[in-house]
Amino acid sequence: MIFKGSIPALITPFKNNEVDYESLSKIVNWSIDEGSHGLVPCGTTGESPTLNHNEHKKVVEECIRIVDKRVPVIAGTGSNSTDEAIDFTLHAEKHGADAALIVTPYYNKPTQEGLYLHYSKISEVTKIPIIIYNIPGRSIVDMTVDTMVELSKIKNIIGVKDATNDLMRPLISAKNIKKEFCYLSGEDGTAVAYLAQGGHGCISVTANVAPKMCSEIQNAWMNHDIKLVQKLNLKLVKLHQALFIESSPGPVKYAASLLKLCDSNTRLPLAPIKESTKTKVKEAMKDSGLID
Repeated sequence: MIFKGSIPALITPFKNNEVDYESLSKIVNWSIDEGSHGLVPCGTTGESPTLNHNEHKKVVEECIRIVDKRVPVIAGTGSNSTDEAIDFTLHAEKHGADAALIVTPYYNKPTQEGLYLHYSKISEVTKIPIIIYNIPGRSIVDMTVDTMVELSKIKNIIGVKDATNDLMRPLISAKNIKKEFCYLSGEDGTAVAYLAQGGHGCISVTANVAPKMCSEIQNAWMNHDIKLVQKLNLKLVKLHQALFIESSPGPVKYAASLLKLCDSNTRLPLAPIKESTKTKVKEAMKDSGLID
Protein backbone atom coordinates (compact mmCIF):
# COMPACT_ATOMS: atom_id res chain seq x y z
CA MET A 1 0.00 0.00 0.00
CA ILE A 2 1.43 3.35 -1.03
CA PHE A 3 0.32 6.47 0.82
CA LYS A 4 1.17 9.64 -1.07
CA GLY A 5 0.76 13.38 -1.27
CA SER A 6 0.44 15.96 1.48
CA ILE A 7 -0.46 14.43 4.84
CA PRO A 8 -0.71 16.89 7.75
CA ALA A 9 0.74 15.70 11.04
CA LEU A 10 -2.22 17.14 12.91
CA ILE A 11 -1.86 19.44 15.88
CA THR A 12 -3.95 18.53 18.93
CA PRO A 13 -5.82 21.69 19.95
CA PHE A 14 -6.15 22.45 23.66
CA LYS A 15 -8.45 24.74 25.59
CA ASN A 16 -7.96 25.13 29.34
CA ASN A 17 -5.41 22.30 29.07
CA GLU A 18 -8.10 19.89 27.81
CA VAL A 19 -8.34 18.53 24.28
CA ASP A 20 -10.55 20.86 22.24
CA TYR A 21 -12.55 18.38 20.15
CA GLU A 22 -14.65 21.09 18.51
CA SER A 23 -11.52 22.71 17.08
CA LEU A 24 -10.13 19.29 16.16
CA SER A 25 -13.23 18.67 14.05
CA LYS A 26 -12.82 22.06 12.37
CA ILE A 27 -9.16 21.37 11.59
CA VAL A 28 -9.82 17.89 10.20
CA ASN A 29 -12.66 19.00 7.92
CA TRP A 30 -10.73 22.07 6.73
CA SER A 31 -7.63 20.00 5.99
CA ILE A 32 -9.64 17.62 3.83
CA ASP A 33 -11.55 20.42 2.09
CA GLU A 34 -8.21 22.07 1.24
CA GLY A 35 -7.02 18.94 -0.55
CA SER A 36 -4.93 16.99 1.98
CA HIS A 37 -4.30 13.42 0.87
CA GLY A 38 -4.38 11.89 4.35
CA LEU A 39 -4.12 12.78 8.05
CA VAL A 40 -1.91 11.76 10.97
CA PRO A 41 -3.39 12.20 14.47
CA CYS A 42 -1.24 11.77 17.58
CA GLY A 43 2.19 12.17 16.03
CA THR A 44 4.94 14.38 17.39
CA THR A 45 3.12 17.48 16.12
CA GLY A 46 0.03 16.24 17.95
CA GLU A 47 1.96 16.37 21.25
CA SER A 48 1.45 12.66 21.80
CA PRO A 49 4.00 12.51 24.66
CA THR A 50 1.75 14.74 26.79
CA LEU A 51 -1.56 13.06 25.95
CA ASN A 52 -2.71 10.53 28.51
CA HIS A 53 -3.79 7.15 27.15
CA ASN A 54 -7.49 7.96 27.14
CA GLU A 55 -6.90 11.25 25.32
CA HIS A 56 -4.59 9.62 22.79
CA LYS A 57 -7.15 6.96 21.96
CA LYS A 58 -10.05 9.38 21.82
CA VAL A 59 -8.21 11.77 19.48
CA VAL A 60 -7.53 8.85 17.12
CA GLU A 61 -11.15 7.69 17.35
CA GLU A 62 -12.50 11.18 16.71
CA CYS A 63 -10.22 11.75 13.76
CA ILE A 64 -11.30 8.47 12.16
CA ARG A 65 -14.96 9.26 12.84
CA ILE A 66 -14.80 12.79 11.41
CA VAL A 67 -12.77 11.74 8.36
CA ASP A 68 -15.35 9.04 7.60
CA LYS A 69 -13.11 7.35 5.00
CA ARG A 70 -12.69 10.50 2.89
CA VAL A 71 -8.89 10.22 3.14
CA PRO A 72 -6.58 7.70 4.82
CA VAL A 73 -5.91 8.07 8.54
CA ILE A 74 -2.43 7.05 9.67
CA ALA A 75 -2.62 6.93 13.46
CA GLY A 76 0.42 7.74 15.55
CA THR A 77 0.78 4.70 17.82
CA GLY A 78 4.45 4.76 18.79
CA SER A 79 5.99 4.64 22.23
CA ASN A 80 9.32 3.88 23.89
CA SER A 81 7.52 0.94 25.51
CA THR A 82 6.82 -1.90 23.08
CA ASP A 83 3.78 -3.06 25.06
CA GLU A 84 2.33 0.46 25.03
CA ALA A 85 2.93 0.78 21.27
CA ILE A 86 1.14 -2.55 20.78
CA ASP A 87 -1.83 -1.31 22.83
CA PHE A 88 -2.12 1.91 20.79
CA THR A 89 -1.69 0.04 17.51
CA LEU A 90 -4.36 -2.55 18.29
CA HIS A 91 -6.69 0.27 19.31
CA ALA A 92 -6.10 2.12 16.04
CA GLU A 93 -6.68 -1.07 14.06
CA LYS A 94 -9.91 -1.82 15.93
CA HIS A 95 -11.31 1.64 15.21
CA GLY A 96 -10.52 1.64 11.51
CA ALA A 97 -7.22 3.45 11.01
CA ASP A 98 -5.66 2.80 7.62
CA ALA A 99 -2.12 2.49 8.99
CA ALA A 100 -0.02 3.03 12.12
CA LEU A 101 2.90 5.46 12.30
CA ILE A 102 5.34 4.08 14.88
CA VAL A 103 8.27 6.20 16.03
CA THR A 104 11.65 4.74 16.91
CA PRO A 105 11.72 4.37 20.71
CA TYR A 106 13.02 7.55 22.32
CA TYR A 107 15.10 7.86 25.50
CA ASN A 108 15.78 4.09 25.82
CA LYS A 109 18.39 4.24 23.00
CA PRO A 110 17.85 0.69 21.72
CA THR A 111 20.46 -0.95 19.52
CA GLN A 112 19.66 -1.83 15.92
CA GLU A 113 18.71 -5.30 17.14
CA GLY A 114 16.41 -3.70 19.71
CA LEU A 115 14.78 -1.63 16.98
CA TYR A 116 14.27 -4.73 14.85
CA LEU A 117 12.74 -6.66 17.75
CA HIS A 118 10.48 -3.71 18.69
CA TYR A 119 8.93 -3.38 15.24
CA SER A 120 8.79 -7.09 14.52
CA LYS A 121 7.00 -7.73 17.85
CA ILE A 122 4.37 -5.09 17.04
CA SER A 123 3.93 -6.45 13.52
CA GLU A 124 3.23 -9.94 14.86
CA VAL A 125 0.10 -8.89 16.75
CA THR A 126 -1.56 -6.65 14.16
CA LYS A 127 -2.52 -6.80 10.50
CA ILE A 128 -2.61 -3.01 10.09
CA PRO A 129 0.07 -1.53 7.79
CA ILE A 130 2.99 -0.12 9.78
CA ILE A 131 5.05 2.91 8.78
CA ILE A 132 8.39 3.32 10.55
CA TYR A 133 8.97 6.87 11.83
CA ASN A 134 12.70 7.55 11.85
CA ILE A 135 13.48 10.88 13.54
CA PRO A 136 16.90 10.76 15.21
CA GLY A 137 16.77 14.47 16.06
CA ARG A 138 14.02 13.76 18.60
CA SER A 139 14.46 10.11 19.51
CA ILE A 140 18.32 10.05 19.43
CA VAL A 141 18.41 6.60 17.79
CA ASP A 142 18.76 6.38 14.01
CA MET A 143 17.50 3.29 12.23
CA THR A 144 20.10 2.23 9.68
CA VAL A 145 19.21 1.32 6.13
CA ASP A 146 20.31 -2.26 6.85
CA THR A 147 17.82 -2.54 9.73
CA MET A 148 15.05 -1.03 7.62
CA VAL A 149 15.81 -3.50 4.82
CA GLU A 150 15.39 -6.39 7.26
CA LEU A 151 12.14 -4.94 8.64
CA SER A 152 10.81 -4.40 5.10
CA LYS A 153 10.79 -8.18 4.70
CA ILE A 154 7.89 -8.28 7.18
CA LYS A 155 4.64 -8.19 5.21
CA ASN A 156 2.80 -5.41 7.04
CA ILE A 157 5.79 -3.06 7.46
CA ILE A 158 5.15 -1.00 4.37
CA GLY A 159 7.00 2.31 4.57
CA VAL A 160 8.92 5.01 6.38
CA LYS A 161 8.42 8.57 7.48
CA ASP A 162 11.98 9.81 7.02
CA ALA A 163 12.87 12.81 9.17
CA THR A 164 16.63 12.35 8.94
CA ASN A 165 16.98 15.14 6.34
CA ASP A 166 19.46 12.84 4.60
CA LEU A 167 18.43 12.92 0.95
CA MET A 168 20.56 9.89 0.12
CA ARG A 169 18.36 7.72 2.35
CA PRO A 170 15.41 7.20 -0.03
CA LEU A 171 17.78 6.33 -2.89
CA ILE A 172 19.87 3.88 -0.88
CA SER A 173 16.77 2.36 0.73
CA ALA A 174 15.00 1.90 -2.60
CA LYS A 175 18.12 0.26 -4.03
CA ASN A 176 18.14 -2.32 -1.24
CA ILE A 177 14.48 -2.85 -0.30
CA LYS A 178 13.09 -5.50 -2.60
CA LYS A 179 9.38 -4.71 -2.41
CA GLU A 180 7.02 -1.80 -2.98
CA PHE A 181 7.74 0.52 -0.06
CA CYS A 182 6.24 3.87 0.86
CA TYR A 183 8.73 6.74 1.26
CA LEU A 184 7.32 9.79 3.04
CA SER A 185 9.37 12.83 3.98
CA GLY A 186 9.14 14.18 7.51
CA GLU A 187 10.90 17.45 6.69
CA ASP A 188 8.90 20.22 5.00
CA GLY A 189 11.93 22.20 3.87
CA THR A 190 13.35 19.32 1.83
CA ALA A 191 10.08 17.58 0.92
CA VAL A 192 10.30 18.48 -2.78
CA ALA A 193 13.90 17.30 -2.96
CA TYR A 194 12.77 14.07 -1.28
CA LEU A 195 10.21 13.58 -4.06
CA ALA A 196 12.99 13.93 -6.60
CA GLN A 197 14.89 11.16 -4.79
CA GLY A 198 11.95 8.76 -5.16
CA GLY A 199 9.63 9.88 -2.35
CA HIS A 200 5.86 9.55 -2.46
CA GLY A 201 4.81 12.47 -0.27
CA CYS A 202 5.26 14.34 3.00
CA ILE A 203 3.86 13.98 6.51
CA SER A 204 3.88 17.69 7.09
CA VAL A 205 3.87 20.30 9.85
CA THR A 206 3.37 23.19 7.42
CA ALA A 207 0.25 21.53 5.99
CA ASN A 208 -1.54 22.27 9.28
CA VAL A 209 -1.77 25.92 8.21
CA ALA A 210 -1.13 25.77 4.45
CA PRO A 211 -2.92 22.57 3.44
CA LYS A 212 -3.99 23.84 0.04
CA MET A 213 -0.52 24.91 -1.08
CA CYS A 214 1.10 21.78 0.34
CA SER A 215 -1.38 19.54 -1.48
CA GLU A 216 -1.01 21.59 -4.67
CA ILE A 217 2.76 21.04 -4.57
CA GLN A 218 2.24 17.29 -4.34
CA ASN A 219 -0.42 17.29 -7.06
CA ALA A 220 1.79 19.38 -9.34
CA TRP A 221 4.64 16.95 -8.82
CA MET A 222 2.38 14.01 -9.73
CA ASN A 223 1.34 15.94 -12.86
CA HIS A 224 4.99 16.69 -13.78
CA ASP A 225 4.42 20.45 -13.47
CA ILE A 226 7.84 21.29 -12.06
CA LYS A 227 7.52 25.03 -12.57
CA LEU A 228 4.39 25.13 -10.38
CA VAL A 229 6.12 22.96 -7.77
CA GLN A 230 9.03 25.41 -7.63
CA LYS A 231 6.74 28.46 -7.52
CA LEU A 232 4.67 27.13 -4.61
CA ASN A 233 7.68 25.79 -2.75
CA LEU A 234 9.37 29.19 -2.94
CA LYS A 235 6.21 30.77 -1.57
CA LEU A 236 6.36 28.54 1.52
CA VAL A 237 10.08 28.62 2.28
CA LYS A 238 9.92 31.32 4.99
CA LEU A 239 7.04 29.51 6.66
CA HIS A 240 8.93 26.19 6.64
CA GLN A 241 11.75 27.97 8.47
CA ALA A 242 9.59 29.96 10.89
CA LEU A 243 7.66 26.93 12.10
CA PHE A 244 10.85 25.45 13.55
CA ILE A 245 12.42 28.50 15.22
CA GLU A 246 11.29 26.96 18.51
CA SER A 247 10.26 23.42 19.36
CA SER A 248 7.35 22.24 17.22
CA PRO A 249 4.38 22.45 17.53
CA GLY A 250 4.62 25.78 19.39
CA PRO A 251 5.08 27.93 16.27
CA VAL A 252 2.57 26.04 14.11
CA LYS A 253 -0.07 26.25 16.85
CA TYR A 254 0.44 29.99 16.97
CA ALA A 255 0.11 30.08 13.16
CA ALA A 256 -3.13 28.08 13.46
CA SER A 257 -4.43 30.60 15.98
CA LEU A 258 -3.83 33.39 13.43
CA LEU A 259 -6.18 31.48 11.11
CA LYS A 260 -8.68 31.14 14.00
CA LEU A 261 -8.50 27.36 13.80
CA CYS A 262 -7.77 26.91 17.51
CA ASP A 263 -5.96 28.41 20.50
CA SER A 264 -2.17 28.48 20.42
CA ASN A 265 -1.82 26.58 23.71
CA THR A 266 0.70 23.78 24.09
CA ARG A 267 1.20 21.55 27.11
CA LEU A 268 4.18 21.69 29.42
CA PRO A 269 7.07 21.11 29.13
CA LEU A 270 6.58 23.11 25.90
CA ALA A 271 6.55 26.76 26.92
CA PRO A 272 4.61 29.50 25.13
CA ILE A 273 6.71 30.75 22.21
CA LYS A 274 8.57 34.05 22.47
CA GLU A 275 7.18 37.31 21.11
CA SER A 276 10.08 37.46 18.65
CA THR A 277 9.06 34.04 17.31
CA LYS A 278 5.44 35.16 17.00
CA THR A 279 6.58 38.12 14.92
CA LYS A 280 8.57 35.90 12.58
CA VAL A 281 5.72 33.39 12.22
CA LYS A 282 3.26 36.17 11.46
CA GLU A 283 5.63 37.66 8.87
CA ALA A 284 6.06 34.25 7.24
CA MET A 285 2.30 33.70 7.16
CA LYS A 286 1.94 37.07 5.40
CA ASP A 287 4.77 36.27 3.00
CA SER A 288 3.03 33.01 2.07
CA GLY A 289 -0.25 34.85 1.47
CA LEU A 290 -2.08 32.99 4.23
CA ILE A 291 -3.02 36.14 6.17
CA ASP A 292 -3.20 39.83 5.24
